[in-house]
Amino acid sequence: MPAVRREIHSGSDGVAVGERPATITDVVRVATAEARVAVSSSPEYRARLEAGPRTLRDLVARGVQIYGVTTGFGDSCDNTIDAGRQLDLARNLVRFHGCGTGRAFDRVETRAILLTRLASLARGYSAVRAEVLEQLAALLNHDLCPRIPVEGSVGASGDLTPLSYVAAALLGEGEVLTGGSSLPALEALRRKGLAPIDLLPKESLALMNGTSVMTALAALGVDRAERLVRLAASLTALCVEAVLGEKGQFDDRIFELKPHPGQRRVARFVRDDLGTERLPRPPSAKLQDRYSIRCAPHVIGVLADVLPQARTFVEVELNSVNDNPIVDIDSGRVFHSGNFYGGHVCHVADTLKTCAASVADPIATAISALIYREMIERVDRVWG
Repeated sequence: MPAVRREIHSGSDGVAVGERPATITDVVRVATAEARVAVSSSPEYRARLEAGPRTLRDLVARGVQIYGVTTGFGDSCDNTIDAGRQLDLARNLVRFHGCGTGRAFDRVETRAILLTRLASLARGYSAVRAEVLEQLAALLNHDLCPRIPVEGSVGASGDLTPLSYVAAALLGEGEVLTGGSSLPALEALRRKGLAPIDLLPKESLALMNGTSVMTALAALGVDRAERLVRLAASLTALCVEAVLGEKGQFDDRIFELKPHPGQRRVARFVRDDLGTERLPRPPSAKLQDRYSIRCAPHVIGVLADVLPQARTFVEVELNSVNDNPIVDIDSGRVFHSGNFYGGHVCHVADTLKTCAASVADPIATAISALIYREMIERVDRVWG
């Protein structure tokens, strides 16, 4: 998706985070700077949000072992961390994961990542203070995009490396992209009247140990794929017109007999663009057109039919608690598990990649054919 430069919409139609599920539409609107972001200010919500850090502090005070708070990480989880070193642990976790490579995510991708991480942490099960959530919202509303390298995460243990750059920006470390230029994060924050925040034990881990990079990119991918379906149907209709094709091959009676919903919907899109419901066969039409036209609804329909499940998978992940450990304020317990695993999102990404490629390749061919035909017609007009 191109990094369209827009001023952030300042109206009242923003995206509220915290009390309602976020959607792919929310991600896209925030990513493209069409909406501002606000963390819910409801007293009930804020009270529940603040109960997470309080519960964590109580558990630590009682001597409960909590991964990444009172212990080291990975194989070092059996090592106890003294209370006086826990803030150092939180900061150092961010620093030693800042080893990404490659280009930086663009503005749209980065803004999608910020909103996606915010939506997860706003569930209130990650023991993250409201101050941290407000700072993430401030990065979005001031259009401060942490410079996040695209390479360096495997996805099986959360997007640790790329999300460490988000955590670093909150600390005032690393670089931030703003207004088309790169600035040290501390300077960029100060220019917007913001101060860096110290991440408490568990907060740096909560920011990093989740699926928000892959989920954000998948959300943008689903949105683009949905638009690709409609574009492909319109280009199919153009090709039919250009080659004087057999319009009856898109008749709904055909698709009643193989009623995949997306495939049938694509055929309807083509009929709509051709301008008639019952499509007569032109006198000059061939008996049947080539596969690339005749089978267009069937090819595009595969993508159309996988999109509802893809949207469901991504929106469930978008609103999930996907870090480790999880602090349950209702039971007062900490759960150590593996919600950071990104299998569902990876399935969506791989499936969309395959289906979109099947659609996009013939589209490119069709566009090339139309351009070629137009060029020949112009030559004929000039030299005929």
